[in-house]
Amino acid sequence: MTQVAYNERVTQRRTGGGCLFLVIVLSVLGIAYHLWEQGTSVTPPGVTTTDGAGRYVALGDSYTASPGTGRPTGTPKGCDRSDNNYPNLLAAKLRPAEFVDVSCGGATTEHLTGEQKTRDGTNAPQIDAINGDTTLVTVGIGGNDVGFVGFAAQCATQHQTASPCKTQLTAGGRDQLVERITAAKDRLGGILDQIRSKAPEARIVVVGYPTVLPDDDRGCWPVLPVGAEDVAYFRESLGRLNTALEETAKEHEAGFADMSTASKGRDMCTAANRRWVEGPAPAVPAAPLHPNARGEEGMAEVIEKLLKLP
Repeated sequence: MTQVAYNERVTQRRTGGGCLFLVIVLSVLGIAYHLWEQGTSVTPPGVTTTDGAGRYVALGDSYTASPGTGRPTGTPKGCDRSDNNYPNLLAAKLRPAEFVDVSCGGATTEHLTGEQKTRDGTNAPQIDAINGDTTLVTVGIGGNDVGFVGFAAQCATQHQTASPCKTQLTAGGRDQLVERITAAKDRLGGILDQIRSKAPEARIVVVGYPTVLPDDDRGCWPVLPVGAEDVAYFRESLGRLNTALEETAKEHEAGFADMSTASKGRDMCTAANRRWVEGPAPAVPAAPLHPNARGEEGMAEVIEKLLKLP
């Protein structure tokens, strides 16, 4: 998925008109499933502000790793972490004695407890980075569990009123995305309990996804070649995912960093000098349909406010 995003521009040069539609949407919906809010929290006691003390561990997928926005950092290289992602920015503010970022592009909840193979190396189970000395854990995960990428090809359309994805994914009275969100919610809950067991004194913050799609169902046609009903369907589904993440956080005594509220009006269809998330053809260094450096800064600020840092 992340490789598809990085190879988008090369692929576009090799394809014709109809294929170009498909390539863009593969990138859009392949990364949209990563998505896809100033935060509220219910948190246990724990160290929230440190200066030369404590241990901060960041877990997550590519919205945490932030491929392409800065200099590559960490191993394996296939995880595409940037040195200016929100964990790094938050660590610079916290100044903990130890900071560990094990986020990885393409990660699912399964990769929090199991190995993840990347195009360049294997990322160990992310939860292995947590120990009894850990005082803060941020977790940005869940979008890949929903699996938008598997349906990407059917979303490409040259008709703005078409809705091939919604038609397929809700056929027979079942909403497949709702089912996947529910399953991801259950898995995340169990993992939060495991994190609590490994680091009883740590403050845990579940990080939501920023706004990617606009409120206007027309989106930014034809830059985003997805029909209006599909734009609405995916926007609503991504909203359900954020709600599920928030509910899970509260149920397991973790905080929740609400990124979608903070990024309202900063979606991929807004002006280049405002948006937090880039479109299919990024105007600044970033992976397509991923946060840019401004977005990562904004996400770090939301978590800072949640932790009540000065």
